[in-house]
Amino acid sequence: MPPLPEAVEILLVEDNPTDAELTIDALRGGNLANHLVWVKDGAEALDFIFARGAYSGRSLEQPPKVIMLDLRLPKVDGLEVLKVLKAHDHTRSIPVVVLTSSKEERDITESYQIGVNSFVSKPVEFEEFSDAVSRLGLYWLLVNRSPETWCNNH
Repeated sequence: MPPLPEAVEILLVEDNPTDAELTIDALRGGNLANHLVWVKDGAEALDFIFARGAYSGRSLEQPPKVIMLDLRLPKVDGLEVLKVLKAHDHTRSIPVVVLTSSKEERDITESYQIGVNSFVSKPVEFEEFSDAVSRLGLYWLLVNRSPETWCNNH
């Protein structure tokens, strides 16, 4: 595991290395990937978020500003990760963007019923994918105001 940035702004939960690299490259293009951590399965995502296992030294006081979550993940699937996040007071307010190849209505509906903040189907074309990820990063990191940001500034 590489050293973690002091403040993680984006937690990318993606098992497909190609999709992860495309996402990271798109965020780098907008200077948004400096504080990004990439995990490859749902179990690792939960360990990171709850500072367990390999991430036990991480502070729970600095949650990611946004989690980009694939649905089809090994070990623990994305919907289960989302359920766990939204069930805990400490993690409920972390914005979660489902970034998935799924276009199935049941996945969209279930994600929103659980509490996802945004659902984005991955575009197939590279340029569209890159543009979508860049816009997501800009919105969630620079435009959106989270409760923690508001509290720290007032």
